[in-house]
Amino acid sequence: MMNWLQSSSDMAERVLQHDWASTPLGPLEHWPDVLKTTVALCFASSFPQAIVWGPRLTMLYNDAFIPILGDKPYALGRSFSDVWHEAWDQISPIADAAFEGHATYIENFPLLIERGAGPEQAYFTFCYSPIRDPLGKVVGLLDTVTETTTTVFLARRLAVLDAVGSAVANATDAEAIMTTTTRLLAEHLQVSNCAYADMDADEDGFTIRGNWAAPGSPSIVGRYSLAAFGARAVQQLRAGEPLVVQDNRVEFPPQEAASYQALGALATVCFPLIKNGKLTALMAVHHKTARTWSPYDLALLGEVTERSWAHIERVRADAAVREGLAAYTELNATLEQRVEERTIALTQAEAALHQSQKLEAIGQLTGGVAHDFNNLLTIIRSSVDFLRQPGLSEERRQRYMGAVSDTVERASKLTSQLLAFARRQPLNPEVFDVGQRVSNIGEMLESVTGARIRVQVQLPEQPSHVRVDSSQFETALINIALNARDAMEGQGTLTLHVSNVLGLPSIRGDAQSQQPFVAISLADTGSGITRDNVERIFEPFFTTKAVGKGTGLGLSQVFGFAKQSGGNVDVASTLGQGTVFTLYLPQVAAEPAQPCSAHENHGPVQDTALRHILIVEDNLEVGRFANQILQDLGYQTTWATDAEQALALAGPDALAFDGIFSDVVMPGITGVAMVKLLRERRPDLPVVLTSGYSEELADSGYEGFEFLAKPYSADEVARALAKAMLRD
Repeated sequence: MMNWLQSSSDMAERVLQHDWASTPLGPLEHWPDVLKTTVALCFASSFPQAIVWGPRLTMLYNDAFIPILGDKPYALGRSFSDVWHEAWDQISPIADAAFEGHATYIENFPLLIERGAGPEQAYFTFCYSPIRDPLGKVVGLLDTVTETTTTVFLARRLAVLDAVGSAVANATDAEAIMTTTTRLLAEHLQVSNCAYADMDADEDGFTIRGNWAAPGSPSIVGRYSLAAFGARAVQQLRAGEPLVVQDNRVEFPPQEAASYQALGALATVCFPLIKNGKLTALMAVHHKTARTWSPYDLALLGEVTERSWAHIERVRADAAVREGLAAYTELNATLEQRVEERTIALTQAEAALHQSQKLEAIGQLTGGVAHDFNNLLTIIRSSVDFLRQPGLSEERRQRYMGAVSDTVERASKLTSQLLAFARRQPLNPEVFDVGQRVSNIGEMLESVTGARIRVQVQLPEQPSHVRVDSSQFETALINIALNARDAMEGQGTLTLHVSNVLGLPSIRGDAQSQQPFVAISLADTGSGITRDNVERIFEPFFTTKAVGKGTGLGLSQVFGFAKQSGGNVDVASTLGQGTVFTLYLPQVAAEPAQPCSAHENHGPVQDTALRHILIVEDNLEVGRFANQILQDLGYQTTWATDAEQALALAGPDALAFDGIFSDVVMPGITGVAMVKLLRERRPDLPVVLTSGYSEELADSGYEGFEFLAKPYSADEVARALAKAMLRD
C-alpha cells in the first residue's frame, strides 16, 4: 500500500484496485501531492465526504459517503455531473462557485434524486470547499455532506399532525373533520385527490362521502364496488393492510386498472379502518401520474388516518351520549361521567402519541443536558444572589465564590463528557506503554475502590504501545472501575488484564479490523447487567443507579473516547457472576525516548510587562475578560476581533508580538488556520489556542499548539502562556 493511502477503509482498497490510468487522473503514483493529501484526509473522516477533481469533475469518496449514493451505479472515478445527472441543474452553480474559489454552506437543500426504484425527494446539508494547489489555484472541491431527509420529513410530519390536530380539535361532526383532514393531507402530499368513504355492511359497496380535489382534477364523490378495483384490493383492505399502487397500468389487468383511471388516478394509497373485525371505512389519496410512494408518505397518511378516525369516534361518542341524555335523563350523572372518561382517555392517548413523536426528534440527550445544567445554573445563580447581599462576611463570600468556581468546573466536565461521547472531544494523543500505565492505575484504584475489593493487574511480557490521549485513557478506565465497584457493592475482585490481539472483532454491528490492537479488559465479580440494560449502558444519561448516585455519562465517555481513538469498547455480562468491559485501541510502535526539557516546571513568566500578547477573540464579552486577565497577569495586550485583523497587526515577519492568545472558532479564517500562517512567518512564535468546542480540533487534535479549553481561569491562562513561552 502506498504510504499516503494507509487506511483501513473499504474505499482505500477500492482506490488501490481501480484502473486510474484510463481516467483523467492518471496512475496513482502520478497524482499531485495536494490530491493525495486530500484523499488521505477524506478517507480518515467519519463524515460523508467526496472529492471532485479537475475540469472533468472526477469523483472520489469515503466509506461514509456510500449510503448517500444508495443504489446508484459504481461512482468511483466517474464525473460528478454524470453521477448526479438528474440534479445537476441545481448542483452545477454551486460547484462552479467552488471552482471559482467560493466556499458554500447550505442547509436542508432539496434535491430530486434517483438511487433506487425511482425518483425520490431528499434533503442535504453540505459544504463545497475549494481545494487549492500550492500556487493557490483551485483544482477541485471537497463536498462534506450530511443527509437530512429524515429530519426534514419528521419536522414536516409533526407540523402536519399539529395542523390536523389543531384544525379538528373543535369540529363538531365527522364530515367537518374529514373535510379539513383531506384538504391538509392532499395539499401537503401534493396529490390530485384525497377522499374518505364508508363501507356497506357487505364489505363490498362503499360510498365516498367527501373529497378534496386539486384544480383540474374531478370530484369522485359517489358509490362504488370494491370488487371492481381487483381481488388484490379486496384481499388487502379486508385484512387491514394498506393498498399501495404506484402505477395501475402495470400492476392490474386493463379492466381493473380502468376503475382506478375513472377516478383520474394512476397512483393510489388506500388505508382501511377495521372495527370489530370488519372493514368499515376507507381513506385514500390518488395522483394523476405514476408515483413512487415514499415511506414518509405512507407513514404520514397512516398516522393522519388513525388520528382523524379517533376524532370522529370521539365526536360520534359525544353525539350518542347527548342523544342518550335527552331520552334517559335519569342516567345524566353516569353518562356525563362516561363521556368525560372517554374524552380524557382519547385526549391522553393523543397527547401521549404527540409527546412520543416529539421525544423521538428531541431525544433523551436534550433532557439530560437540561437537567444537569439547570442544577448547575441554580447553584451559580443562588451564589451570585448571596454575593450581592450587603454586609456579607468574608467566610460566606469565600464559600459562595468557591461554590461558583466548583460548579463551573462541574459544568466544564459535563460538556467534556458529552463531547467525548459524541467523539468531538479535542484529543492530545501521545505514545505510551499501556502496561505501565495500567499498572499505575491499578495501584491508584486500590485506594479508590476500598479495602474489601481486591485489584489484580495482569500484563503481557512485552510492552504494548498505543497513541491516544493519556488523560482520556485514564478517565475511561477509572469510569469502568467505579461502575465495577458499585456493581460489587464494595466487595469482590477487580481484574485489569492487558493483551495484544491481531484484530478488532465486530462489536454492535461495527465492522471488523485486522490490524493489531491492544485489549484492556476490566473484569468484576459483581451482580452483572441485564440484557435490556446492556443495550443501553453507553447511552448518555442512562443509569441504573439511585438518584444522585450517578450522572449516566461515565460509560458514554468510555464509548466516545474509544471510537474517536480508532477503537471500540465491548461488554459481556452474566447475571450474578460479573461483567467484563474490554477496551480496544490500535497498537503502534514505540517512539524514541525524548530528552527531558529544562523547563518541566512551567511557572509564571518573569518580566511579563516586557511581553506583548496579541489576543484574538471575536466574542466581545469573552474578549474583554481575556484582555483583563492578561493585563492583570502583567502582560501588555492588543486585542483583535478577527483573524484578518490579527494577521495585519502581526506584520510580515510576525515580530510585532511576543505571543498569540487566540480563539479557534471565528467567522472567516479560523484560529488554527491563522496561527499556521503566522508560524510560516515566524516558526518560533509562542501560541495558545482556546475554544469551548471546535470541530477542527476534534478532527485534528491540537496540531502542536498549546491548547486551553473554555471556560478557563486566570491561573490556567498564566500556566498555558508560560508553557508556550518556554517551549517555543
